[in-house]
Amino acid sequence: MQAADLSRDFFALFDLPVSFDVDLNTLAERYRKAQREVHPDKFANASEAERRLSMQLAARINEAHRVLKDPLARGRYLLELRGIALDDMDTAFDGAFLMQQMELRERLAEVNASADPHQQLQVIAREISAHSQALIAEMAALLQTEDRDDWQQAREATRKLQFFRRLREEADALDDELNEF
Repeated sequence: MQAADLSRDFFALFDLPVSFDVDLNTLAERYRKAQREVHPDKFANASEAERRLSMQLAARINEAHRVLKDPLARGRYLLELRGIALDDMDTAFDGAFLMQQMELRERLAEVNASADPHQQLQVIAREISAHSQALIAEMAALLQTEDRDDWQQAREATRKLQFFRRLREEADALDDELNEF
């Protein structure tokens, strides 16, 4: 690894093709290999510049691994590489999606009052997971093309997946609450 690696895209750092579909086992192997090569402990007796570079490379490798192993972060990163910006403050969605989100949130809010809260929460969690998996599949298909309109649709799928991730986090927090009793 060299200083030039700091400017390479995350896929190039691990010698992976630029694609939404990433072999997670290969990514994990190449991550461990790259970390072994640049780990700051290996440079304890090196010059100040070499120690600093090893720390920067280790941080870059950690960030690249975090992004590429997560479908949502990977989708966002691929869109950024293609010049498609995502504005986290943009909450404009179609009416059907907004209704779906409201219904799921209302059902989550009513879990504690249901006859079997654990069962009800599992049903909702499975729905959230199914919607998330469908959006990930949609993103994968749309990001394989070279069509800018497809990338815009992938952007919308990515934004929707962010909402489902937040819902999943809320469901997980509620599950923790239920397990405390």
